[in-house]
Amino acid sequence: MEYIYPAIFHVNSDGSYTITFPDLPGCVSEGKSLVNALSMAQSALHQWIEYLTDKKQEIPQASNMEILKVSDGEFANLIRADVRDESAVRRTVSIPKWMDELVATSGLSLSRVLQDTLNVRLPPQR
Repeated sequence: MEYIYPAIFHVNSDGSYTITFPDLPGCVSEGKSLVNALSMAQSALHQWIEYLTDKKQEIPQASNMEILKVSDGEFANLIRADVRDESAVRRTVSIPKWMDELVATSGLSLSRVLQDTLNVRLPPQR
């Protein structure tokens, strides 16, 4: 699922950045350069949403950028994170007995082979 939240970038005296998310209290990151800060902001947002999802907590609605207040030395920017549910699910699959025997003796993980194959065969996900 795609999430887009506004972030406030505070420019520090050494040229680094401190990033906060007004809608996600406690979600804070830092970056040494603007490029690094943007990457760190995306990573922080991704991890924060994953944490809320794992803990089954409500994910707050994102604020409208137009209502954000920024101080001197700050600017607002939208940050996007694509968070997918990576939890494992059990599926029943059927394969020929001879193939199952070969898999068992080869040391292959049938789950890993299936995941690898599906990653190749399915269209790329955003």
